[in-house]
Amino acid sequence: MTKAVVFDMDGVLFDTERLCQDSWIEVANRRGLPDMEIIFPKCIGRNANDSRQIVLEAYGADFDYEVFRREASDWFWKYLEENGLPVKEGVRELLNWLKEQGWRIGLASSTRRSSVISHLEQAGIKDFFEEIITGDMVEHSKPLPDIYLLACRKLMVDPTETYAIEDSPNGIRSAYRAGMKPIMVPDLLSPDGEMEQLSTCIFSGLLDVLDYFRSQEDERWQP
Repeated sequence: MTKAVVFDMDGVLFDTERLCQDSWIEVANRRGLPDMEIIFPKCIGRNANDSRQIVLEAYGADFDYEVFRREASDWFWKYLEENGLPVKEGVRELLNWLKEQGWRIGLASSTRRSSVISHLEQAGIKDFFEEIITGDMVEHSKPLPDIYLLACRKLMVDPTETYAIEDSPNGIRSAYRAGMKPIMVPDLLSPDGEMEQLSTCIFSGLLDVLDYFRSQEDERWQP
């Protein structure tokens, strides 16, 4: 059996989901836009095309989404420049172990490719990933399965034998619909009954995921 895992990025590898939320709310408050704390969670796990539609449905078809996103992006990148990239606990330990054990490792993020590559290079972990699939490589991202199916095709692995590590409900739905084994490590959104049903496991952090994979490896070698 091929040992393979595909990671989400924001909210899994980096604590950037929270920063993105802060940037949207800051710009919305500055512009007097209501309910961004309700609108933003609907965009978590989705690519730019789908997020744009959600915002336009909330604020009207004539809303200048591109200007809004540019202001939010400026806030986001200024924060990173001043404070650095917040890497989640357990990222390097888990990636190192997977590589040592010969796992195929991919990444499927709804974020655009330029930002994904920038984050991975800044954290020094880009070379761990054999395939990097991003939101601008598919028309519709999570919760549709396209991005995970593409990642599995690129890795040349069977989705049914491949884990997906996700923090968001949309990500879990995407991986489940692709036929994968979703592992949820919640970030901004807590798991509900649907997530408990769709997820293979739910853990509080990546070090718990590492312990789970180690236990699976131990069981495989038991006589």
